[in-house]
Amino acid sequence: MGNYLDYLLFAVLPYVAVGTLLLVSIQRYRSETFTFSSLSSQFLENKKHFWALVPFHYGILVITLGHLAAFLTPRTILLWNSHPLRVAVLEVSALACGILTLIGLFAMVARRASNSKLRVVTSPIDTVLVVMLIVQVALGVWIAVAHPWGSSWFAASLTPYLRSLFTMSPDISYVTSMPLMVKLHIINAFLVVGLFPFTRLVHVLVIPNPYLWRKTQVVRWYRGDNA
Repeated sequence: MGNYLDYLLFAVLPYVAVGTLLLVSIQRYRSETFTFSSLSSQFLENKKHFWALVPFHYGILVITLGHLAAFLTPRTILLWNSHPLRVAVLEVSALACGILTLIGLFAMVARRASNSKLRVVTSPIDTVLVVMLIVQVALGVWIAVAHPWGSSWFAASLTPYLRSLFTMSPDISYVTSMPLMVKLHIINAFLVVGLFPFTRLVHVLVIPNPYLWRKTQVVRWYRGDNA
């Protein structure tokens, strides 16, 4: 039973998630192009928007690039980590970005929960995805603390597993012996990928995200004299 469940979660789920992402995203873009929008509410409350979205975007960008680097250049990561000071800098930086992302996510939730106008443009599926993202980042932070040197064991174990998925010959032996928190982190990541095209965050697939560099949006209200 255990082997069957492991195969289902780590060999079948990834393909279902990626297949759903591709098929639903394409179909949604063709039939509901307008829904590929972030439905930005920055003009409603710019200050709260800044403290929620900017920490999230900066944090998640660095974390994503770190995971991508470990996947694409595992030998370089392991070589970098051969020096204790360098691996310590990498670990602390990753943990800081994880905490920053988590702060941004909680700020997003608080911001939408406290404003009725924002709740109107937030669908239940968007809420589910944000909760899953919080779980995902929280697990990442937990793993960084409880199972340190993640960049090394990611490059040594998870990279071969992920590459085996790309070659259509999944080798789950790399992950079945991982700690429970790491397994949950992997499973939840694939669930997020599968849910992604059903939410408004799908806009990042077609529109470069400008939050990191654009100037502050200024909105001025004008009320003409009706007399």
